[in-house]
Amino acid sequence: MKQNCGVRPRCVTSVPAVKKFLAEARAKGMMVVYTTGPGGKVADTLQDVAPTGSEPVFTAGPDKFPNTDFDKILKDKGIQTVITIGTAAQGAVLSTASAAGLRGMKVIVPVDGMSVEAENTYAEQYTA
Repeated sequence: MKQNCGVRPRCVTSVPAVKKFLAEARAKGMMVVYTTGPGGKVADTLQDVAPTGSEPVFTAGPDKFPNTDFDKILKDKGIQTVITIGTAAQGAVLSTASAAGLRGMKVIVPVDGMSVEAENTYAEQYTA
């Protein structure tokens, strides 16, 4: 996120909302899962929104379900609602939200918790 936030106009402005969301989710005992794309590193996440030591982190393509334990993690915890946020609205956010919905889960995509590359600003709108 450190490396890609600069090419996503709303990324920097979304950080306070994402930080607040994460704090509230953690305070309520909600499970928070972090993912990176291929070649991504969790160390690249901005400190304000970085994972805690106990939160699962895994690497996957745009849809975070295939070839990962994501579905198992959610089922084992009895989670039926997925909230997706991130810096690739047109990729990981959209793909993961769609995949969760196709699995029968309730999906929430907070508009103030996603961003896209500068040349894809309409991607935020079609993702929401």
